[in-house]
Amino acid sequence: MVGERSAREEILRRVCAATGGPSTAETVLQHWRAIPRSYRRHGLLQDDAVVRLFTRRLEDYDATVVRCDEAEVAQHMAARLAAQGKQRLLVADGLAAEWLPAGFEFVVDQGSPARVLDAFEGIVTGSTVAIAETGTVVLQNVPGQGRRAATLVPDYHLCLVRIEDVVETVPEAFDRICNASGLATTFVSGPSATADIEMTRIKGVHGPRVLDVLLIG
Repeated sequence: MVGERSAREEILRRVCAATGGPSTAETVLQHWRAIPRSYRRHGLLQDDAVVRLFTRRLEDYDATVVRCDEAEVAQHMAARLAAQGKQRLLVADGLAAEWLPAGFEFVVDQGSPARVLDAFEGIVTGSTVAIAETGTVVLQNVPGQGRRAATLVPDYHLCLVRIEDVVETVPEAFDRICNASGLATTFVSGPSATADIEMTRIKGVHGPRVLDVLLIG
């Protein structure tokens, strides 16, 4: 134990010497602010081009994107759920009830364990922001978007994204969520997929196998 403690102390001593002294939350923040950021932090495309880029990226990932007005959300949601053969779905607590179409069974998530979540055919959520450059939807643990587990366990995810929440670049998205950095945040770039050493692509390993996105606006 003495040897282990001495080794730990020596490592910390060397870290402090390399960084100019003990680290505190304030010094860490100062170092972070001092990092050069010469990369592009703002988009160059017009709004319609940003939406088209976001749509292309998601379609490249095998997601389906449907654009609609807010008054048409329930209609288009019903069409997507019928096309996917879904009937019983989980809904993030706080999602607008008027967006949910009749003829389907929607159950509001109330913190059920994974084995209960797995019994649902899918989940419907909103989103905080979306990134066109990477085809990414960003979800946070807030009303209407739900817990991380609830969006990862079911096999199907229908996500509602407002067009005004689509930005071009990753830095723009982080600027949007910087004041809520303490929230659990999930970045979704298309359906879950991975590949083994033989490059065999498998969907649904660590999230939904199927992603539908309704672009509202």
